[in-house]
Amino acid sequence: MDLSVVILAAGQGTRMRSKLPKVLHRIAGKPLLQHVIDTSSALGSNATHLVYGHGGDQVQAVITGDNLFWVEQKQQLGTGHAVQQAIPELKGSATVLILYGDVPLIKQSTLADLIEQKPAEGIALLTVALSDPTGYGRIVRNENNQVSAIVEHKDADSATLEIKEVNSGIMAVTVADLKHWLGNLSNDNSQGEYYLTDIIAMASEEGRSVVGVLAKDELEVEGVNNRQQLARLERHYQNLQANSLMEKGVTLYDPNRIDVRGELSVEQDVTIDINVIFKGKVQLATGSYIGANCILKNCTVGKNVHIKANTVIEDAVIGDDSSVGPFARIRPGTVLKDDVHIGNFVEVKKSTISSGSKVGHLSYIGDSEIGENVNVGAGTITCNYDGANKFKTILEDDVFVGSDTQLVAPVRVGKGVTIGAGTTVTADVTPGALVISRSKQREIQNWQRPVKKKS
Repeated sequence: MDLSVVILAAGQGTRMRSKLPKVLHRIAGKPLLQHVIDTSSALGSNATHLVYGHGGDQVQAVITGDNLFWVEQKQQLGTGHAVQQAIPELKGSATVLILYGDVPLIKQSTLADLIEQKPAEGIALLTVALSDPTGYGRIVRNENNQVSAIVEHKDADSATLEIKEVNSGIMAVTVADLKHWLGNLSNDNSQGEYYLTDIIAMASEEGRSVVGVLAKDELEVEGVNNRQQLARLERHYQNLQANSLMEKGVTLYDPNRIDVRGELSVEQDVTIDINVIFKGKVQLATGSYIGANCILKNCTVGKNVHIKANTVIEDAVIGDDSSVGPFARIRPGTVLKDDVHIGNFVEVKKSTISSGSKVGHLSYIGDSEIGENVNVGAGTITCNYDGANKFKTILEDDVFVGSDTQLVAPVRVGKGVTIGAGTTVTADVTPGALVISRSKQREIQNWQRPVKKKS
């Protein structure tokens, strides 16, 4: 289908009480407008026309997508006026899908259904049934179940007020029809604005079909006008993600305390504790466990991995049967092979740690290659930075590193080396050696400890 999308995103959003344009406020870490663009793009549209106004420079600096065309609405004269700004860009016999930049949770399946039901000559209008429709324009249907009118709340009689179905504003219409009806809009109303909804009455008067397509979920067509609505839609979005995860075989200790702010791919029998945040693209293999209060960003977690509480992992790969944490930080560029143990208060950055190796406690491993079956003792530091440049530390297989060791890069420690506790390694070590740099212990009798001077 030849499809063009028009997204209205010019509103200032004064009720948000923010210097940030309303459509740039975020749900699941993504701007409201970006949600709408990503969903509509998945329909295969040829072009997306973004009608912007307030904070246009900010919006254009953040929003991305293919085949985006920016159209400025310099004066805010209503929804009909906003669509009129895009009219010169709409060509041919395309179907035009009109969306709103502050309605972020609209579903692709709902829009596809709306487009499919659009009559050859007429409009497909997305409606929704509300438990409390107070203040909304009611959908009046005729004997053929088509929409014959939208009656505003203030103009409705008692029978019309009983109607629960209301207008969402989202519609599909051909370019030619849209141009025709928008050209006949009037601003003869109390607000002095051009209302897009007026084209419904025009279509009905001309005998055109107006098919009302009822949305299944009222929150998918709810707009964001204030912080309360933003928070409500955020939680609704996260509830949808939680339900989807559980349907795939994931155990969530509390479905109300998980945040997915990107793309989370899971296999069966994954377990996720409370207050875990996922950002970017994250993959969790079967049997993995993610402890409470963890943050995972752009990472791959293998089978039967145990990520313990309060651990942060970013841009890293965690191999099968490994354990990380608690209170560990795995930084970008890190690869942990299978059966690696990273313990509490350990930081690993841009390093590869091979199978069977352990870094148990209170250590920093940066810019390093660590072989198989290496044991790194508590308090070990790779000194990888000289104040200007970074250098690499290499520990070959079966190295044992004693506690409180400093490895001053660049340095290579050969296979099977034992490093005594408290050693500073500044040169390469040959395989199989024992290396110790600390001085011989001695005692000084009658030592007088310094005391604080009186002021």
